[in-house]
Amino acid sequence: MSIFAKRKTDNLAFAVCIKPEEAHGRLSHLPLDDTMHTRRMALTPELVALVHQAIDDPGPRPGVTYQSDDDYDAMVDGLLRNCPEGGDAWLFAFGSLIWKPECAYLEERCGTAYGWHRSFCFRILSHRGTPECPGLMMSLDRGGQCRGMLFRLSGATLREQLNKICRREITIKPANTVPRWITVVSDGVPVQAIAFVMNRKSQAYVGKLAPEQIAQTLAKACGHWGSGAEYLFNTVSRLEERGIHDRYLWRLQQLVAERIGSP
Repeated sequence: MSIFAKRKTDNLAFAVCIKPEEAHGRLSHLPLDDTMHTRRMALTPELVALVHQAIDDPGPRPGVTYQSDDDYDAMVDGLLRNCPEGGDAWLFAFGSLIWKPECAYLEERCGTAYGWHRSFCFRILSHRGTPECPGLMMSLDRGGQCRGMLFRLSGATLREQLNKICRREITIKPANTVPRWITVVSDGVPVQAIAFVMNRKSQAYVGKLAPEQIAQTLAKACGHWGSGAEYLFNTVSRLEERGIHDRYLWRLQQLVAERIGSP
């Protein structure tokens, strides 16, 4: 059994879950109740609101090639070729798909993708940024590991669901992120799941940036979908609600809060 403190999402305090076997040794000198404490986000809705701007959808950008219906059909066909006919499929969510899935799912569970990590690693000129103030978007990049959520999609509507998700996640050609099957471990059991991972050949790919550089961008960039700070806030808070603490994102939200709050 794990030890939980009560989550208080209304004031952005989140419980730390510590298993008793993990507490032995490094926490054995503390009373049992002292293994329960909360984390409070520095990035608040009030700070996020300071970054928001009312920006109209600019529409298609000149000189940009967009995915066609045939392109989306080909993406889905490629994914379905590796899925049992008529069977359910797992979708691995690590960012906005957690708090805005836009798909119906039958089951959710935590899982870890080994060999992949979250990274704000590609530049965006729309949605949560503009050509005048480019933003950064998060993807799964090679290396490390990533804890996220597995959503089980019904085989009965799988083609329609995947088509909808691909249209949301991918808009331009060549794609910044690409859908593929990866291995995710949940409760010690490996499962095959669909994930949207970084296309390192994309011109938007910026590689590994310093946290301070990322924070500087997220604290300013905003587009017609909202700000980078809002995206970060939603992702961190929803992960914490599910007991997933990402140190990389936690550090970023602290840095973004500092930059928004500084005079």
